[in-house]
Amino acid sequence: MKKKNVMNWYVALATLAVGLASCGGDMPKATQTSYETMTVKKTDIEVPYKFSARMKGQNDVTVIPQVSGQLTKICVTEGQQVKKGQTLFVIDSRNAQLELEAAQANLQAALAQENSAKLEYESNKNLFDKKIVSSYMLNNSENSYKQAQAAVAQARAAVNRAKVELGFCTITATVSGIIGKIDVRVGDQVSPMTQLTMLSGNTTMEAEFSVTESIVESMVQEGMKASEVDAYIAKLPAATFVMKNGTEYPHKGRVVSLTGVVNAETGSLTSKVSFPNPEGHLYSGIQGTIVMSFAEKDVIVVPQFAVVRLQDKSQVYKVQADSTATAVEVTTADTGNGKDFIVTSGLNEGDRIVTVGANNVTEGQKVLFPNGNEK
Repeated sequence: MKKKNVMNWYVALATLAVGLASCGGDMPKATQTSYETMTVKKTDIEVPYKFSARMKGQNDVTVIPQVSGQLTKICVTEGQQVKKGQTLFVIDSRNAQLELEAAQANLQAALAQENSAKLEYESNKNLFDKKIVSSYMLNNSENSYKQAQAAVAQARAAVNRAKVELGFCTITATVSGIIGKIDVRVGDQVSPMTQLTMLSGNTTMEAEFSVTESIVESMVQEGMKASEVDAYIAKLPAATFVMKNGTEYPHKGRVVSLTGVVNAETGSLTSKVSFPNPEGHLYSGIQGTIVMSFAEKDVIVVPQFAVVRLQDKSQVYKVQADSTATAVEVTTADTGNGKDFIVTSGLNEGDRIVTVGANNVTEGQKVLFPNGNEK
């Protein structure tokens, strides 16, 4: 009886072994993961810097009357392109015309008085030469003549002043450009305190923006002097203006000014880029982005996927001689191309790091290269 039971156990064990063997093909197998690497080296790269900017006409002019009166005519419309010297507004000129006529009449009277004084002076001078009149009378007539000449000069000045006042009643464009919002209507009483509109001289536009602190620091490190600013500006790269909808303005701009005072709150400098505007596509008030590409020389550039982010830190995995990976903390700067980072510290030229698969690497893990897949 016991022998039979022992045999039954052997049969059961054998059956279990066969069953396990038959299922072995469905069990998962351990696989090795491959990682791509690269040897770090220095290179040159163009890095686009972007700055928020607002457009402004190079010759934006606030149109304000220089005389008071009733507005009788508006000769332009909002958004209209005008040329220098073109009439914009007309103010009632009747009072100014009357003032001019009165000044001209006073001038005629002064001229007549001058002529009489001249005749009397010349007559007394002849009589004095003949010793008929005294020097007192001669001097009096001479003084009267000089007073009459001064009165004529004053009358002429009054006429010129009246002409100027009359001319102020017709307001013309001082620059070529675009008419902004018109804040008045025909019939309004206007004065030198009234803003009629804004005239944007748009043949050349300027984009104003703040230069980032990193560029300011680079200038300080170079020991730039005030006398060297113009030379520095001349060497700056051309700028591109990108509108809010992503459209790139076709004409390139150049930096034309850089303030010499750093803003204490932002640590930045104010800069202006001048853009030609032959087609008139740029308007004052347009917001967009200034893009300028600066050359970075002898820098370490790595793919973004090689950098692992851990909270506020960045690290890469450096491959040791025994093919194990060691985490190295690095500091990076954006290249602006969406693919790479510039490593500013943490790596040296000649180091080998993990690129593809860096997010799956653990400290001290052996990195395998079965296919010689080093980049």
